[in-house]
Amino acid sequence: MTEKKKTYRRQIIRELYFARILSCAELSLRINKSLPLTTKMLNELIREGSVDEIGYAASTGGRRPAMYSLKKNNFYIVSVAMDQFVTRIAIMDLENNPVTKIEKIELPLTKDPQSLGLLAERINDVIKQSGVPKSKIAGIGMGMPGFVDVRKGVNYSFLEVSNGSISEYLAERIQLPVFIDNDSSLIALAELRFGAARGSQNAMIVNIGWGIGLGMVLNGELFRGHNGFASEFSHIPLFSNGKLCSCGKRGCLETESSLLVVIEKARKGLIQGKVTVATNLPEDHVEQSLGSIVKAALNGDQYAIELISEAGYNIGRGVAILIHILNPKEIILSGRGSAVGKILHAPIQQAINEHCIPKLSAHTVIQISELGYDAELIGAAALVMENYEKEVEVKARPSKLPPKNGREKLISVKS
Repeated sequence: MTEKKKTYRRQIIRELYFARILSCAELSLRINKSLPLTTKMLNELIREGSVDEIGYAASTGGRRPAMYSLKKNNFYIVSVAMDQFVTRIAIMDLENNPVTKIEKIELPLTKDPQSLGLLAERINDVIKQSGVPKSKIAGIGMGMPGFVDVRKGVNYSFLEVSNGSISEYLAERIQLPVFIDNDSSLIALAELRFGAARGSQNAMIVNIGWGIGLGMVLNGELFRGHNGFASEFSHIPLFSNGKLCSCGKRGCLETESSLLVVIEKARKGLIQGKVTVATNLPEDHVEQSLGSIVKAALNGDQYAIELISEAGYNIGRGVAILIHILNPKEIILSGRGSAVGKILHAPIQQAINEHCIPKLSAHTVIQISELGYDAELIGAAALVMENYEKEVEVKARPSKLPPKNGREKLISVKS
């Protein structure tokens, strides 16, 4: 098969993945190829079992066009969603559904080459245990916090590699194409392709987590900035509190609004005698602590709601700046913190009302993501398919294994 033909077929698969259902005419327009050529490629993909003809479009008065979709189990994608404390690994079908249990592990995101080797081992383990052959996996998409250069496959904040890039290292170890991106960018990509920002021209997707991330949709496309580092929302200097941020600066938005700050304030409140049912806040387990606070808030616990509302108001102050600069149509609350989106909505809106010029904010709508905590996993899968058009070669030689003395750092986490 010629390279051109391979590319055309991959373009069709890519477009069907994102649109779910398309006619031959729609595909022809999207891949910018003639109708006869598109028909030929579609028929070949149907014969080999990659694409299904699923019936006809609704009648509009003329001949109804046949509609096509991908077979969801024809091939798979490995999605990796990382934050500072927990890494999730899932094998997804072409409808973005996990086909196996989502693996959760504690993995130190430090400049320690052992961490990357351990991650490669665990991804290989998940693939092996799934029973899905690597020949049926399109690639690995991975989201992580930090300054990620998408083109180079490098994270300047975490997971140091002595030679080459993170993408190259993992691809050699796992023998699959690997694509990495910033976690908030992938959450925004998921919302743009499959969620609340679908069809939107201008939207801000706020990733509420251990920091306060941001993904920007401008003119219908994900905006990354000059070298991919746009949207460092968490680190705008908004407060004169003297608090040291994770970035090394003081007074960043993150220091008064992240979920880690909510947990910290909750622990101090318990010491001060605050009345709350959110008492299960272990120092060594932030996920368990956050779960206790979220559960309490959703059940009406006044102190838990107060803490989350305070963080929401501070996020709203940052959002007000975004509205003044970019005038977005939508502000979408996504990521881990969207679980308490309804509680955050009111204080964010209050801050916008107080700090925004009404004419600018009048038509900006706050929405809560339906993708929620799964958004990064879905975005990681979408990242692979964004790059599916051209085939990526993977070097055959394996990378040198890291020393085994780091294995004890990898700990399974119960879902």
